[in-house]
Amino acid sequence: MNPGKRLFTLALAAAALGGTTLTAQAQTALDDVMKAKEIKIAIPTDFPPYGFVGTDLKPQGLDIDMANYIAAKLGVKVELLPVTTANRIAYLQTKKADLVISTLGKNPEREKVIDFTSAYSPFFIAVFGPKTMTVKAPADLAGKSISVTRGSVDDAELTKVAPPTTELRRFEDNNSTVSAFVAGQTQLVATSAQVAGNMMAKNPQLGTEYKFVLKDSPNFIGVGKGEDKLRLKVNEILAEAKKNGDIDKMSVKWLGRPAGDLPN
Repeated sequence: MNPGKRLFTLALAAAALGGTTLTAQAQTALDDVMKAKEIKIAIPTDFPPYGFVGTDLKPQGLDIDMANYIAAKLGVKVELLPVTTANRIAYLQTKKADLVISTLGKNPEREKVIDFTSAYSPFFIAVFGPKTMTVKAPADLAGKSISVTRGSVDDAELTKVAPPTTELRRFEDNNSTVSAFVAGQTQLVATSAQVAGNMMAKNPQLGTEYKFVLKDSPNFIGVGKGEDKLRLKVNEILAEAKKNGDIDKMSVKWLGRPAGDLPN
């Protein structure tokens, strides 16, 4: 055989073997977790009510409850790794984390680099207001004042459904929108569950509650690309949690509403 061709053939064989090794390695996450009896899960600590630091300086929130829940169902300890929106996917890619439970939405760009389980919680834009006020649907906004951030998705969704007699008061940023409601300048506020959760935690005296949803955008758990065994195992746990009501209980506890129908 021509020496050049022989080297080329060897290179191809090596590449094929390398590919096989990578594929085999990519499937070891679940086995590694069970062997170590510990799972590393990336979570948020600056995104209430999904993840934040409590008065005891420990992480708490819906995402933290879900991380602990999955670890308990696997029968292993959990190491919680605080991440930001910017670095959470990198934690999976570099194998610093086995899972990312951090208000992660699924889109085609992210699906190129990581895999996703089925959805575990809603992420939504909604109308919020005092418990003393009965508001259950868009029609109930008639004649009422509501603050919203100008040009946001919140604004667009609210504008679609608000009756003509609703007083829409638009502000330039979320802080101003929330401040107007907290100060009593408006009766209601339209914003995301995250912003509302933070507002309610800081102002419990207002007795604010979720009224009705404007737009749903569910959260998924991130898994390393190709880690099908771990992904399918987590999906089994989520399916059972949906069936027995545990996911709805978490959602009511932190978001003020059941999770409802979540996509697989």
